[in-house]
Amino acid sequence: MDTLIREFDVALRAIAGATRPDRDNPADRLAPDTEQMTAEERRHVAGLMRINHVGEVCAQALYQAQKLTARSAPVRAQMDAAAREEEDHLAWCAERLHELGSRPSLLNPVWYAGAFAIGWLAGRTGDRVSLGFVAETERQVEHHLTGHLDQLPAADGRSRAILEQMRDDEIRHGNAASDAGGLPLPGPVRALMRAASRVMTTTAYRI
Repeated sequence: MDTLIREFDVALRAIAGATRPDRDNPADRLAPDTEQMTAEERRHVAGLMRINHVGEVCAQALYQAQKLTARSAPVRAQMDAAAREEEDHLAWCAERLHELGSRPSLLNPVWYAGAFAIGWLAGRTGDRVSLGFVAETERQVEHHLTGHLDQLPAADGRSRAILEQMRDDEIRHGNAASDAGGLPLPGPVRALMRAASRVMTTTAYRI
C-alpha cells in the first residue's frame, strides 16, 4: 500500500507540475533572454518546450511502471534513479514554459496514463526486454532533442542549456540500460514507437 501511495503521488506531481528537482536548472547561470526573441520565436520555442515537457511526463510514467514490474532489485533501483533525473527535466521544462509565458499540455493526464500502460506492458515482458525498451526510447529521445536544438533561435541560450543537459542524461540512461543487458527491440516495435512519438509531438506542440 505504501508503494502504491508513493507512486500515486509521483503521478499527481508529474501531471500537476508540482515537481521537486534535485539538481539546479542549467539555465540558471544564464541571463533572461525572452525579450531578445520575436513573438513568433517565443511561440515556437514554447511549442517545442511543451513537447519536451510532455516527453518528461511520459518518462515519469514509463519509469514508474517499469520500476513496479521489475523482477530484480538492481533493475528496480536503476529505473528509480533514472526517474529521479527525469523529474529534474520535468521541472526545468515547466520553468522554461513559465518564462516564455506559456503552459504545459492540457492532455498531460492522457499522456501519463498511456505511457504508464506501455511501461507496464514492457515491464511485464521481463527485465531484459524492459531495459531494451528504455534503451530504444532514450535513443529516440536523443534524436528528438537534437532536432529541437537545431530549431532554437540563436538568442535562446536558456532553452539550449536545458535541452543539452537533458540530452546528455538521456544518452547516459540509454547506455546504462544497454549495458545492464537490455535486448534490442524488433524493427516493427521501433517503428511503432516512432509513429506514436510523432502523434504525441504534433498534438502537444499546440494542445
